[in-house]
Amino acid sequence: MADDTFPDIVYTTVDEAPELASASLLPIIQAFASAADVTVGTRDISLAGRIIATFPDYLSDAQKQSDDLAALGEWVKTPQANVIKLPNISASVPQLVAAVKELQSQGYALPDYPETPATDEEKDVRARYDTIKGSAVNPVLREGNSDRRAAVAVKKYAQANPHRMGEWTADSKTRVSAMSGNDFFSNEVSATLPAAATAKIVLTTASGEDVVLKDAVSYPAGTVVDATFMSAKALDSFLESEIEKTKADGVLFSLHMKATMMKVSDPIIFGHAVKAWLKPVFEQYGDKMKALGVNPNSGLGDLLARVKDDADIMAAIDAVTAERPPMYMVNSDKGITNLHVPSDVIIDASMPALIRG
Repeated sequence: MADDTFPDIVYTTVDEAPELASASLLPIIQAFASAADVTVGTRDISLAGRIIATFPDYLSDAQKQSDDLAALGEWVKTPQANVIKLPNISASVPQLVAAVKELQSQGYALPDYPETPATDEEKDVRARYDTIKGSAVNPVLREGNSDRRAAVAVKKYAQANPHRMGEWTADSKTRVSAMSGNDFFSNEVSATLPAAATAKIVLTTASGEDVVLKDAVSYPAGTVVDATFMSAKALDSFLESEIEKTKADGVLFSLHMKATMMKVSDPIIFGHAVKAWLKPVFEQYGDKMKALGVNPNSGLGDLLARVKDDADIMAAIDAVTAERPPMYMVNSDKGITNLHVPSDVIIDASMPALIRG
């Protein structure tokens, strides 16, 4: 049975649609489990919950919240751990900023997310917020024995009742394109360490300076150490070429990434796509947009919000957009494009529907 810290089964409190579904599903699970004297409790790994837990020194005692993710991270390493982990937000900067503003409106005296931290306090705040960005949850909970297999009954039902999709025809113009070289895949190298060792990560700048990003990382014998990189020039060339090919083919342009969980590199790659799409605008108004706080990594939605009052930039964006191929929409009713928010399009969910839709 459960100990004083955790119930027999932990059901995670998360965000958005999965959390709405929990309102009906969780009571059913608890009712069935209680018949076997099994306790089912919740722990909060939602974006809002993680923000609150990260800044206890800014909040009143009544507002403070335990760091459930950190506690679960230790618990999943034990044999008795049993966690039902629901999908959670892999927060991009726009999502993080929006969540902070919503909490502030509810009386939480949280600090703003500092885009360009200058003081020691701002740097500390930024460092804390950065631990919440991206896929901060999955790497922690998967330290344990993570089983993502579907139940046999669910699998059999899906096989007997496949998702309906449009008919596939040989003359479809839909195509999937990926970089042919100088990307993470082609540059990947790995080695298995025969003995325990330490390592460091070093960035060699264009001027030849070596900057140590991480030092004295300890690895036990048998560790597989893996490293790779992507050429920004090759990425830019690929994106520009694909935009032109898409226009020539007369099909929608779309970018698909963020496989399974958001990596640190995902918003950066996304930002390169935004800059490639609006290349003439950045060439003409890059300095002005930077002064307005534009960061292409945050997506087209954030960019438009920052430049909406500048008639010249907006006119340039409209002119470039008119020359581009039509773009895949996340929500056409609201005008949300494929490039609006870096976390909106998840490749493992979006690609099958797009190809066979």
